[in-house]
Amino acid sequence: MQGLAIRWLVLTGSILVVAYLLEGIHVSGFFSAFFAAAALSTLNALFRPILLVLTLPINVLSLGLFTLVINAAMLKMAQAVIPGFEVVGFWTSVFGALLISLVSWALNSFISGKGGVKVIDMRNRRGNFWD
Repeated sequence: MQGLAIRWLVLTGSILVVAYLLEGIHVSGFFSAFFAAAALSTLNALFRPILLVLTLPINVLSLGLFTLVINAAMLKMAQAVIPGFEVVGFWTSVFGALLISLVSWALNSFISGKGGVKVIDMRNRRGNFWD
């Protein structure tokens, strides 16, 4: 349960970072980003697998790039549900979804499955050997 809460906060933080970086994404405050992260997570859990199966032929033909369009659609649907969270334009939605995915992936790479921060301790033994 702790891991879920930590990942929810990571997604909230990535939405805030992307709203700061892109002009077309506006977030009125922390709680708007918090609820947008919840809506985005719920939409991705419920509708994204269905959309991926339905659009499989075009996704195969585009070598997976159509997944960006699906992610952008999820971001636009989250915008429709959450007041205070606004995404202006299609390309802003595509770049916003890509950046949210990248920032969230980068931050989640430091979190273990149980919600703790991973630390890798490497020691040099006998010259060029690390363990």
